[in-house]
Amino acid sequence: MAEQHITSYREFWPVYVRQHGRPTTRLLHFIGTSGALALISMAAALPQPWFLLAAPFSGYFFAWTGHFLVEKNRPATFTYPFFSLIGDFHMYGLMWLGRMNAQAARHKNGA
Repeated sequence: MAEQHITSYREFWPVYVRQHGRPTTRLLHFIGTSGALALISMAAALPQPWFLLAAPFSGYFFAWTGHFLVEKNRPATFTYPFFSLIGDFHMYGLMWLGRMNAQAARHKNGA
């Protein structure tokens, strides 16, 4: 992550986007977040509380696989857990809208 301490989500977002520069990393995040949301929905619909326990595992397993194996960087979750969670859902929404690739291009070189 950046050497200076980030104090706002507005500062964090461009850094977060650069940490997800490869489409494969973004796809793995999308899969993990979709799985987590599906597990939370299943926990609400069925009397199986273990679905709630599995939800973070789904999200983090796929996301961290992307960081460690694809991007070869350290997940922002370790330094900025709250901003990172917001960023994940922000990115997820932009992916559904087909606008995340434009964000990646925009912030690629520190813009």
